[in-house]
Amino acid sequence: MTNYKPKEFAELLGVSVKTLQRWDREGTLTANRTPTNRRYYTYKQYLEFKGITEDDTRKVILYARVSTKNQKDDLQNQTAFLRQFCNARGMIVDQCIEEYGSGLNYNRKKWNELLDEVMEQKIKTIVITHRDRFVRFGYDWFERFCAKFNTTIVVVNNESLSPQEELVQDIVSILHVFSCRLYGLRKYKKQIEGDDGLAKELQDGNQSYTGADNEDQ
Repeated sequence: MTNYKPKEFAELLGVSVKTLQRWDREGTLTANRTPTNRRYYTYKQYLEFKGITEDDTRKVILYARVSTKNQKDDLQNQTAFLRQFCNARGMIVDQCIEEYGSGLNYNRKKWNELLDEVMEQKIKTIVITHRDRFVRFGYDWFERFCAKFNTTIVVVNNESLSPQEELVQDIVSILHVFSCRLYGLRKYKKQIEGDDGLAKELQDGNQSYTGADNEDQ
């Protein structure tokens, strides 16, 4: 049976070490003790805390993602690191998902198929190297979503496997989207100014609105 140090077990549950210490004092989740009085936890405790029976047949999934195929080496490094992490903790991996696509893109095929399986309660654990490998923004929401279907996301938090270049690309993408929207608004404004009838309607509407405000005062 795999044993976990407090820091490892806290990461597995997605809580802080201080929370584990408080739960230990309160008796909510009592830690085991070594002969030298060091705290540790077992995989059985993890299953019991999550309400999962040991004969649970749901899958353990590794999920690795990079933005482009030029980052293939990083993708392979993610996968290798995740397998090493699981092997060291006695976690049997059922499937490894590797995907190319921006973390800003919610239409990733494999990612959506994974979420479908979560909703079908086929997934027990998803293991990722870093939050942004799963999704660039809104990770906390997706983590709570998976938890509703009794699926745990284990974040290894290996920063070196989350390329800074990719973050720059995502920021550029966001700026591009908002620049296009701003250009669209400017273009729409010019169209309004070029349409005398529409411009007059908007002007009359603004005057009526202002007059109503003055009456209220």
